[in-house]
Amino acid sequence: MITIDYLPQTAFTFMLIFSRLAAMIMLMPALGESSIPANVRLILALLLTFVMMPLVSETYGEMPVTIAALVFLVVSEIAIGIFIGAAARIIMSALHIAGNIIALQMSLAFAQNVDPTQGQQGVLIANFLSLTAVTLIFATNLDHLLIAAMRDSYHLFLPGQMIPVGDFSQVAVQIVSGSFKIGLQLAAPFLVFGLIFYVGIGILSRLMPQIQIFFVAMPANIMLGFVLLLFLLAAMMTWFLQFFEQSMSVFVG
Repeated sequence: MITIDYLPQTAFTFMLIFSRLAAMIMLMPALGESSIPANVRLILALLLTFVMMPLVSETYGEMPVTIAALVFLVVSEIAIGIFIGAAARIIMSALHIAGNIIALQMSLAFAQNVDPTQGQQGVLIANFLSLTAVTLIFATNLDHLLIAAMRDSYHLFLPGQMIPVGDFSQVAVQIVSGSFKIGLQLAAPFLVFGLIFYVGIGILSRLMPQIQIFFVAMPANIMLGFVLLLFLLAAMMTWFLQFFEQSMSVFVG
C-alpha cells in the first residue's frame, strides 16, 4: 500500500528518469526534430517516463539527504541523455555532409531553404536526404532502436555513478569520424562524376575558347546529377540506415 512516506522516493525517481529521457528526446532524430514543438516533445518524454519507470526504477537508490548529491544526480542524468541524443544527431549529420558535397558538384549549392530537421538554412539536396532518412527511420521501425537505447542506457550508465568522461570522448570521436566518413562515401560517385564532367568541359573550353562552355554545360550538369541521384538514392539510403543501426547499437545492451 502506497503511503505518504513512499511518495517522495517515487517523485525523486520519476524526476531523474524524466531528466534523462527528456534530454535524449530533445536531441534525437525522428523523435526530437526542431520542427516538433517543444511542449509536444516534453509530453512524449513524460509518457515514456511513465512507461520506463516500472522497468528502471530499481536502478535508483534511496533519495539523497543533501542538496549537492541531488544536484549531482540530476546533472549526471541530463548529461547522459544529452550525450546519447547528440550522438544520434551527429549520425544524421552524415547526410548533410553528403548533401552539401552533392549539391556542390551539381552546381546547386546556392539553392537553399529551411531544413525542418535542423531549424536553419540548408541546401536542397541535404534537406531532401535528411527528410528521406527520417521517413525511412519510421518506416523501417528504427525508431524502436532509439527507444531501446533509452531503456538500455540504464545498464550502460548506472545512475549515481561518475560520468565516464573517457568513454564519452572515445565514442564521440568514433561517431564524428564515422559520420564524416560515411557522408564522404555516400557522395563519392558524385565526386567522380564532377571530376570527369569538369575535366571534360575544361578541355572543351580550351578547344573552343570563343564559347562560354561552362554556362552552356551547367544545365547538363544539373540534369545528369539528378539522373545519377535517381539511380543511387535507394543504395545511399540503405547504406546510411545500416550505418545508423550499427552506430546506435552501441547504446543497446
